[in-house]
Amino acid sequence: MFGRFKKKEKISDENLIELDIEEPVDCLCDFTYNFYWNHKGEKMGLTDKIPPNNDYTFQDLVEHLKKGNSIKINGDVGHRLCSSMGVDLAYFGGTGSAIPVGDVFINGNVASRMGISIRKGNIYVNGNIKDPIGNLVEVKSDIKGYRKFISVTELLMDEPKNIKLIGADISGKKLEISDGLIRDTLGARLDKDFEIILDGDADLSTGILMKNGVVRINGNAGNNTAALLNGGTVIINGNCDDFTAVEMKKGIVIVNGDAGK
Repeated sequence: MFGRFKKKEKISDENLIELDIEEPVDCLCDFTYNFYWNHKGEKMGLTDKIPPNNDYTFQDLVEHLKKGNSIKINGDVGHRLCSSMGVDLAYFGGTGSAIPVGDVFINGNVASRMGISIRKGNIYVNGNIKDPIGNLVEVKSDIKGYRKFISVTELLMDEPKNIKLIGADISGKKLEISDGLIRDTLGARLDKDFEIILDGDADLSTGILMKNGVVRINGNAGNNTAALLNGGTVIINGNCDDFTAVEMKKGIVIVNGDAGK
């Protein structure tokens, strides 16, 4: 699967967008725009400009990534960076399928829930990252000075080349993650017969939108475990918080503890 590792050493994208932020901004490069279908523009607008003094809008960043171009952000960023990145969301007139995207580079720290429900794309960070993180696994970086994260679902379904896992191991159709980080949305949108094992606790929406495969948490899980599950199996070897299997369509959920309200 992985092939020979190659280093790029530096960012190379002539169409790179670069922006400076003075304080953390939530939902940058967020393909859902903070779950726009719930707040209908009350929390943020697609065409709102990114504070404090940037000419780019939140939508500009998403559309730029959809074209395969990269983005570099200088400064600390807020929560939900790159949410659902690499998904052509049906709510906005898309196909609902995975799409190729450009890379995101952060020259600063990242707040929690980076990469929730991410399907494709690379995130590079040269600062600290607060967990829980999303549906991500760390790999050896091909650019000096940055840590690199990719989608767990992309790793298993698309089998990208030149990958060396950090804090995880893959053998056959089994991926075991043991890096100690808490994760949201682990296995989001998985549609292949793989097993993902997390040695430790998970947080929100484990296995959301899965259609095939197994996600096994050797610890506790948070709210909305197996939300919108559409096939496959989610196993929690511990307790869950509330709303387990909310809006589940099909599949199997096993909780070897308290499943919450």
